[in-house]
Amino acid sequence: MWTLSTYLFIYKHPSVKYSIEFRLRMEIYIIVSIICGVIVVLYTWRIINWAWLKPKKLEKIMRAQGFNGNSYNLLHGDLKEMTKAIEEANSKPLNLSDDILPRSVPHPYQLVQKYGTKTFQWLGPRLQVFIMDPQLIKEVLSKNYQYLKPESHSLGKYLFTGILQYEGDKWAKQRKLLNPAFHMEKLKLMMPAFYLSCMNTLNKWENLVASSKGGCELDVWPHLQTLTADAISRTAFGSNYEEGRKVFELLREQTQLVIKAVRSLYIPGMRFLPTKMNRRIKEIANEIDVSITNVINKRIAMKAGETRFDDLLGILLEPNLKENEDKMSIHEIIQECKLFYFAGQETTSILLVWTMVLLGKHPEWQERAREEVLQKFGFEKPGLEDLNQLKIVTMILYEVLRLYTPVPGLGRRTAEEMKLGNLILPAGVHIHLPFMLLHHDVELWGADAKEFKPERFGEGVLKATKGNASFFAFSGGPRICIGQNFAFLEAKMALATILQRFSFKLSPSYAHAPYNIGTLQPQHGAHFILHKV
Repeated sequence: MWTLSTYLFIYKHPSVKYSIEFRLRMEIYIIVSIICGVIVVLYTWRIINWAWLKPKKLEKIMRAQGFNGNSYNLLHGDLKEMTKAIEEANSKPLNLSDDILPRSVPHPYQLVQKYGTKTFQWLGPRLQVFIMDPQLIKEVLSKNYQYLKPESHSLGKYLFTGILQYEGDKWAKQRKLLNPAFHMEKLKLMMPAFYLSCMNTLNKWENLVASSKGGCELDVWPHLQTLTADAISRTAFGSNYEEGRKVFELLREQTQLVIKAVRSLYIPGMRFLPTKMNRRIKEIANEIDVSITNVINKRIAMKAGETRFDDLLGILLEPNLKENEDKMSIHEIIQECKLFYFAGQETTSILLVWTMVLLGKHPEWQERAREEVLQKFGFEKPGLEDLNQLKIVTMILYEVLRLYTPVPGLGRRTAEEMKLGNLILPAGVHIHLPFMLLHHDVELWGADAKEFKPERFGEGVLKATKGNASFFAFSGGPRICIGQNFAFLEAKMALATILQRFSFKLSPSYAHAPYNIGTLQPQHGAHFILHKV
């Protein structure tokens, strides 16, 4: 350390002063250069580790445990092969068959055909291990604190929000606050909204049939989307579809953009680039937030005693309005509303459209379901107890969920090294739970696994699965879909009222083209010939 006498010496001898200043500058330059060099080396190492060393290490570990898959390709992994498989699968429709795996989940299907059930795939540099043993899937889903949601694409946060992405205690708190909205007594209050939404759609169908000579050809897919969108708007916000239509239109566009981004090569920081897609995704997110915020503000501004607590928004706002300690922030409420809009509308409309397709293909089951509906409550408005007595309708819906699972698979990742059965899964490894592959597995469901046979659910799900826990239509474990009763009840109401009023068969112009964009949708719509009953 320099002393006072040292400073005085430098002051009296300028030449020494200048040489020391130069030396100090050089030392600073060297120190800065070393720091920059260390930073460059560290980041270079991190990139090399992320892009090559870690993937190869995980590949070695999983191959040693009997897993097989394609060798890792730098950065891209299986993405090119995956994209090609999807494009080829979506390029032409299928024959009218329920053997839909090659089209709906082409790349996982090809991997399992090639390597067997112990396989993996590469999502860029991320190794994703397939778990296809029902008991192991059940264990993964039950240990939600150890097996976390996967590291999603950075743009995925604009679509998959709220409780869907929360973990640990944050998830538990949010789930507790949301549960009351889906209790059966609350769902019973929603029955009039379900019925009104169904009638709005079916009245349009009746007008179309009346104006046609004989049967009316109609693509029912957009109508079913409208029906379930209207039901969500009414039950979530007490409004009608016209008020919520903008949100649904934006969510559909957002879904297409995010799915496209997820299926492309992921590079950290890509979401910050001002690309056309990134800008549009963010614009849509802002527009949706503004629309939902306006609805929330209107509800908060209501006079005392006017605020409803029998819809989703009212239930979420109730703790805030009563100054309870357990409550959500307005931002959290917005995120839950967005998720409810997306998930509630999407899954129910998908269940309904594939149910109509299968009943159009199997008119004997359509007639049996109609006979049951008319026997239970004729042409009257069905109540909750009436719908709960529909055994044949329930069997049909379960079988549709098995064959045409709305969400074909889910992902998880390990928070720490985990022992799963006889497997050792390193921390951070990604897991794929291919529900649709499981639902079509002949070893689990028998030689007729790819056939539409609702009678397999005649004695309930437990009997149909032979205790194997092989039915995951709504996922499973503590994070099982919170809205499953809502969706199932709405689907029963819609199907029952359709059967009361119409008979239907597939149109010659119908193209059987289930395709997976996160959910299993009819690529070319669902064209039917409708007749009034």
